[in-house]
Amino acid sequence: MMAPRSYYYRVGGHCLAVRYHDEAADDRLIPSFAPFRLEEEPGELLFTMNVTDDSGWQPTADEIGQFDCGGCVHGVYRLSDGGYQYLIRDVNGEPCSRMRTGADFSVCHVSLCGEKHAQRSYGLNNAMMMAYAFSSAQLGTMLMHASVIRCGGKGYLMTAPSGTGKSTHTRLWYDNIPGCDLMNDDNPVVRVIDGQAIVYGSPWSGKTPCYRNTQAPVGGIVRIQQRPENTIRRLRPVEAFCNLLPAISNMKWDERVYGGICDSIGELIRIVGMYELGCLPNAEAAFLCHDTIAGPL
Repeated sequence: MMAPRSYYYRVGGHCLAVRYHDEAADDRLIPSFAPFRLEEEPGELLFTMNVTDDSGWQPTADEIGQFDCGGCVHGVYRLSDGGYQYLIRDVNGEPCSRMRTGADFSVCHVSLCGEKHAQRSYGLNNAMMMAYAFSSAQLGTMLMHASVIRCGGKGYLMTAPSGTGKSTHTRLWYDNIPGCDLMNDDNPVVRVIDGQAIVYGSPWSGKTPCYRNTQAPVGGIVRIQQRPENTIRRLRPVEAFCNLLPAISNMKWDERVYGGICDSIGELIRIVGMYELGCLPNAEAAFLCHDTIAGPL
């Protein structure tokens, strides 16, 4: 048996490893991780992902729920030792990978399904995303469904259900407000560290290939809603919590993960204001939003 090939990455300040035991798998399956790669093995790892021919899948495990990942529904199974299994499917419902984890997600095993590169790539990338979100949940870390634009040295996160217009709104900032750049368009990492909220680029960015190893203090969070006119208001803490909870990768079946995410949301709301923007897809909406949460140009 050949020795595993190991690769190391730093995402959102956390270090992780991928070890390829499967001869048919290599790092070309996750090209979006290239900007985050480390040249040397780091000291402490958030988790290790072992890519194997056989993840040790237990067919007798009970399904306890489903994890919706952008329209792709993955089965979640609880093991008798407190760990989990995930059946990761693509948009057509076809299996792409099977992942088994320990209770704290520090060690994961994934076997890839199918022969097509795109299918295997999707299976590994989604396994990495879930392992990251759940292993970091108690460390003040959130993988948020948002598009984040940087302006004046701060990151502004736009959240909304898919197709509502968060990417359109960040594009309006980019096109109309000087000095803006897109940090991530779908799944940035947000951390609360020593009383400060920081947003990071990540290897996961939806349909927009924006995989940037960068970071900025969080300047504000905005919930986007389509409206016939442009309006904005600051949300009360309870409203902000209820709007942020479904926007963050979470697992309600696990007390450790769920509790960690809820605590982090509470801290984030305390530090950073959250707003609701009812808007049209026009430049005026971008100016209204910017001037309210960042200050007038």
